Amino acid sequence: MARIKRAALSRVRKNVLFKRVKGFFLGRQRLRQAMEHLDRARRFAFAGRKQKKRNYRGIWIVRINAALAPYDMSYSRFIHALKQADIQLDRKILADLALNDPAAFKAVVDRVRG
Repeated sequence: MARIKRAALSRVRKNVLFKRVKGFFLGRQRLRQAMEHLDRARRFAFAGRKQKKRNYRGIWIVRINAALAPYDMSYSRFIHALKQADIQLDRKILADLALNDPAAFKAVVDRVRG
């Protein structure tokens, strides 16, 4: 049976690692620090993907609230009235309507009020 030498596999693994840490600052491109900082970067990236969703929801809420100001209606009362009227539009769609199609947004507000 042939003897397996792992130098080639090790070099491939290191090359992948070094490609991922390209642009990291100072010694963070050297092997040991690169491994640690790549692990840290991946943790931040994982958390960042969750935070991005939260941030977008906050932006949608601000846009809806701003669009409701001319109708003398608060965001919380609007959302409550939407649920009571059984209108199943999510915040993303409502924010898009408020921004790009004010007439349709007004129609939704009138439907909720009446």
